Amino acid sequence: MTNSSLVSEFIILGLSTHPELETMIFILFLVIYTVALIGNLIIFLLSILDSGLNTPMYFFLGFLSFLDICCTSATVPKMLSGYITKSKVISYYGCVAQLFLFTWPMGIELLLLTVMAYDRYIAIRNPLRYATIINRKVCINIAIFITFLGFLNSMTHTYCTFRLPYCGDNKINHFFCEIMPLLKLACGDTYINEIVLFTADFIFGICCFGLTGISYVFIISTILKIRSAEGKRKAFSTCASHIIIVLMGYGAVIFTYIRPRSSLSLEKDKIVSALYAVITPSLNPIIYSLRNKEVKDAFKRTIKSLLLHKIKNMT
Repeated sequence: MTNSSLVSEFIILGLSTHPELETMIFILFLVIYTVALIGNLIIFLLSILDSGLNTPMYFFLGFLSFLDICCTSATVPKMLSGYITKSKVISYYGCVAQLFLFTWPMGIELLLLTVMAYDRYIAIRNPLRYATIINRKVCINIAIFITFLGFLNSMTHTYCTFRLPYCGDNKINHFFCEIMPLLKLACGDTYINEIVLFTADFIFGICCFGLTGISYVFIISTILKIRSAEGKRKAFSTCASHIIIVLMGYGAVIFTYIRPRSSLSLEKDKIVSALYAVITPSLNPIIYSLRNKEVKDAFKRTIKSLLLHKIKNMT
C-alpha cells in the first residue's frame, strides 16, 4: 500500500464544516453513542447471563447488539476525539483499520437480519418443531458462517479501496473513512472498485432484503390464518420491531451504495451514513428489546441477583 500511495494521512472533515455547529454535533453524537453503547451492552449481557433468554431469538438479538457496539465504536469515538483535540487527522493505516472494522460488522448485520426473519418464520410457521430446527448448535454455526462472509466482504472492500493510489487531495468529506468519499480522492481508475462495490451490495443489500421480504410474505400469510385475535396481535408485535429495523437498515445501505455514480452526493450520504452507522444501532435496543416484557423481567432478575450477591458478600 505504501508503495502505491503518496498520502500518509487523511483529514476527516466531519458532518459539518461550520465551526459554530461542532459543539452541538459533539453533544448530540456523544449522547447517541452513550445510549447505543449502554443499551446494546445490556441486551448483549442479558442474552448471555440470563437463562430465561436462552432461546434462538435472543441469541440473535444479543449478537445484533454486539455488532451494533462494534459498528458505532469503529467510527464515533474517533470523530468525538477530533472535536475535543481539534485535530481531524487520521493516519493512512488508521483509515484502513477504520474502514475494515466498520464494514465487517455492518456486513454481518445485514446477513443477520435475514437470518432473524427466517427464524421468525420458523417460529410462527412450525412452533412445535422450532426448537428442533433452530437449536443452539445451529445458531452458533450460523453466527460463525455469516461472520466469515462478513470478513470476506470487509477484506475485499478494504483491499480494493486501498490498492488505489492516493496522491492528491487527502480531505475526506465524511465523518469517518467510508468507501465512497475515499474513491472520490483516489488518483487511479475506480471502475473495478465500482463493480466490486455494486456486486457486494447487491448481494448483501438487495438479495438479503429480498429474502427477508419473502420470509415476511409467508409470515404474514401464516399470521392471518391464526384464529385467536390475541395470537395475531402477539405474532404481529414480535415481527413489527424487526420490520422497522430492516427498513431502516437496508433502506439506508441501498440508498448509499446502489445508485448511479452521477447521482452521488457526499453531503446527503453523510446524513444517511449517520442513520445506519450511529442512529439505528442506538434505536435497536429500544425498538427491539428494552420494551419487551421478557427482556424487562430478565433485567430485573439480573439486577436482583447482583444485589443479593453483593449483600451476601458484605455480610
